[in-house]
Amino acid sequence: MPVANIQVSETPLVLYALRRADDALILGHRLSEWCGHAPMLEEDMALSNIALDLIGQARELYGYAARIEGEDNDEDKFAYLRDVRQYRNLLLVEQPNGDFAQTLVRQFFYSAFADFYWRAMMTSRDTTLAAIAAKSEKESAYHLRHASEWIIRLGDGTDESHARAQAAIDHLWAFTGEMFAVDEGERALIDADIAVDPASLRGRWLTTLSDIVSEATLELPQNGWMQQGGRSGRHSEHLGHLLSELQSMQRTFPGLTW
Repeated sequence: MPVANIQVSETPLVLYALRRADDALILGHRLSEWCGHAPMLEEDMALSNIALDLIGQARELYGYAARIEGEDNDEDKFAYLRDVRQYRNLLLVEQPNGDFAQTLVRQFFYSAFADFYWRAMMTSRDTTLAAIAAKSEKESAYHLRHASEWIIRLGDGTDESHARAQAAIDHLWAFTGEMFAVDEGERALIDADIAVDPASLRGRWLTTLSDIVSEATLELPQNGWMQQGGRSGRHSEHLGHLLSELQSMQRTFPGLTW
């Protein structure tokens, strides 16, 4: 029997929490796909641990979204029983792993933003979000350091690693602008000092990227055109395939628990 998708009361605060949870869940799932396939055992463990950090963040945020929504939803229903259009994650995090360079560039772009974002969210007037931010910032600082070291290693390595890293930067750059976009609902949360205005983080994010990319002998694209859509539920074809794997157990055996 087909499993019905849940209905979500998307108030601004619920939607805000779900967007950040979806970012963490989808990127965590992408990184988990490297388990057993990374180029060395140490990196296999590192990527798996980063994935676990992100999934832990997603659980906290889904749980909070469920409490403030006040309906019959919980973290499992948010993760496993929504349709692809109900997900509001960034297009960046759903992009395929590609080669190792593409995975690390994707992580670098996201972690550089997440580190500044969670640090700023620690002063949110919403005490639960502030507490989640305090824990997540410690994790994102490591995620950024790990990705940065690899960008330098790849860019300033062999001709092959340099070319692959630059190709990944050129390909993924157009997905970064969405991190700094807000809608009316999120703007109201910013005005109430609950949310952080991502535009205020862009200068520091770009400086961080520029410093690391320069040290890696790579270049950031000058093209200002950016992809949009993930925050409003319009995704690339990749997310549907990801969800078919992520949700397969719960869709096949509804209500199954360990």
